[in-house]
Amino acid sequence: MTAASALQQQRHRQVLAEVVRAYIETGEPVSSRAIVRLHAEPLSPATMRNIMADLEDEGYLYQPHTSAGRVPTASAYRFYVEQIATQATPRVEDRAWIRRELESATTPEGVMERASQVLAAVSRGLGIIVSPPLSRTVVEHIRFLLLPDSRVLVVLVASGGITRDKCIKPARAFAQDELDRIADHLNRHYPRQTLESICADLKTQLQKDRERYERLASGALLLCDPKLLGEDAERVVYVGGAAQFVSAPEFQDQRQLRELLSAIEERDRLIALLSGCIEAPEPVHVELGVDKISNAGKHLALVSAQYSHGESSGLGEPARLGGQGTLGILGPMRMHYERVITVVALMSQFFSEELKGEKLS
Repeated sequence: MTAASALQQQRHRQVLAEVVRAYIETGEPVSSRAIVRLHAEPLSPATMRNIMADLEDEGYLYQPHTSAGRVPTASAYRFYVEQIATQATPRVEDRAWIRRELESATTPEGVMERASQVLAAVSRGLGIIVSPPLSRTVVEHIRFLLLPDSRVLVVLVASGGITRDKCIKPARAFAQDELDRIADHLNRHYPRQTLESICADLKTQLQKDRERYERLASGALLLCDPKLLGEDAERVVYVGGAAQFVSAPEFQDQRQLRELLSAIEERDRLIALLSGCIEAPEPVHVELGVDKISNAGKHLALVSAQYSHGESSGLGEPARLGGQGTLGILGPMRMHYERVITVVALMSQFFSEELKGEKLS
């Protein structure tokens, strides 16, 4: 690549970033004259029109109609996210704001609700929090209560003080004193472990000494079976900001808006949507065009991250004993990506620390 072509490419990248940023701010097609005023290098309107025409030919911009300025395409947003937004640093005021909001909640569930509201507040869309699967939630205390018809209420106090409960119908009948013995054994021998790891160890103990552990371990396995407890069906979803979609200009089509709001109400769709970020290598995952939630999803962007519900609090670092929950922002593709990405990253870190009862810093 010659020096001249490298300079031209750099100029095109700068102009594209300026167009995307201007459109995010105004929501109006961006004219070449507007970019001339923003651009640091003195360029004529004719030169700027040529650059923007080149960017249109490359699929980064389009004109809604002949006399209008240009609007970014999904490819332009992708460039902007990869080249510009992911390099942003958190704002000091956002760090203080998130800390203040989370510390004002009085219960673990309140922290989750407040977190979803904070995420929604930095976008024109949804703030979503999804708890880890029940089998990979760190358990601090467990209790079993006998109910009529041989049903058993399983009560779990998870890491951070969040209480989860599930009424089950085990394969055999239990007496309350047997349930108490099993709960006492689990609480004494498996502090701060997940149901998944507890069940794995119980199976190992049975293999080593079936005669000694047959009654206790087999009963505990029945009561702690993640499949019986419901697995993903028991994941908790907190959503804030759904009403913001109603006023978003991207969803003036009432049919698309109704379809989108209906999809949002289906918690399984939201769980599936955010589960994709679990496998993502980057700490904050950005998905542009979210067709899998609804036909209107092509206008949406998802910015999501994991949080650690266990012993590790590093952003993007898996918990050693805990499970991975997810959180994110689902909103119109025209969003302030620098702030959204940094707030999602901060929330992931702060939320993990708050759930473990650590001081936010």
